[in-house]
Amino acid sequence: MRRYAIQRSLTVIPVLLGVSVLVFSFVHLIPGDPATAMLGEKATPERTDAVRKQLGLDRPIPAQYVLYMAKALRGDFGISIVRGDPVLPDILRRFPATVELATAAIVLALIFGIPIGIVSAVRRRSFLDSLSRVGALMGVSMPIFWLGVMLAWVFGVELRWFPTGFRLNAGTTFRPITNFLIVDSILQGDWAMLGDALRHLVLPATALATIPLAVIARMTRASMLEVLSREYIRTAEAKGLRLTTVVLRHALRNALLPVLTVVGLQVGSLLAGAILTETIFSWPGVGKWMIEAINRRDYPVLQGGVLLLGLVVMTVNLLVDVAYGLINPRIRQGGH
Repeated sequence: MRRYAIQRSLTVIPVLLGVSVLVFSFVHLIPGDPATAMLGEKATPERTDAVRKQLGLDRPIPAQYVLYMAKALRGDFGISIVRGDPVLPDILRRFPATVELATAAIVLALIFGIPIGIVSAVRRRSFLDSLSRVGALMGVSMPIFWLGVMLAWVFGVELRWFPTGFRLNAGTTFRPITNFLIVDSILQGDWAMLGDALRHLVLPATALATIPLAVIARMTRASMLEVLSREYIRTAEAKGLRLTTVVLRHALRNALLPVLTVVGLQVGSLLAGAILTETIFSWPGVGKWMIEAINRRDYPVLQGGVLLLGLVVMTVNLLVDVAYGLINPRIRQGGH
């Protein structure tokens, strides 16, 4: 198992290198000059050229990339052009908010998506099956930005059940330990802050979980239908085992591999959707921070944020690969 995990870990290095090249290239294709954005349009050409030289923007792009990666490997992602602050501390301060939102969304998607898919497969062609398929189709088709606005309007503005923005109420005092509000509130025994944090998390997490929930439900249904048609399942049923035992003990474990694949792939979608969700709900995470960086042509912030999200996606997919080996020993024995 250790050898299998090491082999999978080594594949992350070239992928991350390729991501860094693409990110650096695409960022520099964005129209606009960072020096002009930093100084304003009324700045003199001499002052603009001096700032461009100070930022290293007068060098060829390959030279800029080599210099950037050399610093990034030492943990230096540059200085924000607009704010003048180091990028890495800003990332570390905002990243927990994005992780908290994405984790809540994937937990919601798994809690509801897997049972819906199981019931839909077991009760094939029933009313519940039809209802779940229609719901899954609507969930996949529904734009996150529209759903987020509707949730905020209905449950936040009209019904006033949940807050429509930020992570805590304005008057709540927060003493950060890990910058994960739920974890910190539990560590400090502050149950009022925990309730406040959960209430603020409900609407953005629900909006972000919609598409993964629908995809997981559909994949679980398809995988369960395939497994339920196999010989060993019919043998288990012929022995008189209860339906619950057959489904949960014999069928579900073998149906989980495709579901795990989907969960790993959905992490990328969650992080992409988090950019819109954080903007709608004023969630102070990496996604909202990157939108602001795009509007301000803040290259170092944008590059650091995208590289971080790319590393997270690859890490999750690596964990999914390792989980394959735990669930199915034949995969790790084959080494692929």
